[in-house]
Amino acid sequence: MSTALGYWTFGGAEVQEFFERPDPVPGPHEVLIRVEAAGVNPLDHHLRSGHVLELNGELPFPQVLGMEAAGTIITVGADVTGLAAGDRVTGFALTGAGTYAGTTLLLGASTARIPDALPATWAATIPVASTTALDVLDQVALPDGASLLINGIGGGVGLALAQLARNRGLAVIGTASSAKRDLVAATGAKFVDYASTDAIAQLQALAPHGFDAVVDAVGGDSLRAVADLAKTPETLVSVGDPSVTDLGGVTVHRRLDRKVLERVADLMASGQLDPNITATYPLRRADEALALVESRHASGKLVIDMTL
Repeated sequence: MSTALGYWTFGGAEVQEFFERPDPVPGPHEVLIRVEAAGVNPLDHHLRSGHVLELNGELPFPQVLGMEAAGTIITVGADVTGLAAGDRVTGFALTGAGTYAGTTLLLGASTARIPDALPATWAATIPVASTTALDVLDQVALPDGASLLINGIGGGVGLALAQLARNRGLAVIGTASSAKRDLVAATGAKFVDYASTDAIAQLQALAPHGFDAVVDAVGGDSLRAVADLAKTPETLVSVGDPSVTDLGGVTVHRRLDRKVLERVADLMASGQLDPNITATYPLRRADEALALVESRHASGKLVIDMTL
């Protein structure tokens, strides 16, 4: 048995509650882990709210919150290769199984070993935010010296993307709230306060002929405000708003395999990528962490640390 934070019906934060559940049993393509840390992401509350029913609309309740975790393997499914009980790993949870819990199921093909020196709190941020950043950067494939605008640079994806882009020699400009200025500056990116009345004019002045790529991590009206700043529509990429295709842009092509997890883990272990964890929470306060992410006022990355 372990404690979990989940829900028995779709809705707002009011449907969440803590409960005890038996340790889940892994299927042939899954692994059971003891969770050491779990990342907190916007996808978590979107799943709870029923906004992405194509992912969890047919799954039984209760569903547990969370999609990424790091921990130690307890049991390996019969068809999982390359992993064994006792391995320290990070990976994507089986949808509905969740990661805001003491134990959970990860997809075997989307689980990777982590270096011994990598803290679990860092490793727990790899599957969603960090691999998204790497996927975006590989997708746009910009040459050294090219310009990149990150709309919403102050979150987990944006800060990771800024660091990876800097390492590839790109000129990075990012929009965020004034509260995130220092976090953005630490990545070496130029900061523009999106609340400024002349934010778009500032961006146009920085790239009079447009940006070689524009990556949006906000969506909605904010996406539409910056869409025309991309040199060509196909270099406009959104990490979360499918309406980008209406503007001629594209969504990020996600790779959820072991190889991309290992690449990011190595980048962290070698000091090339810092997940910018701004706060950690014990499991008993996981609801507070998710509420902050849902408010869209979270800076950097929030993590649930099972040792607290």
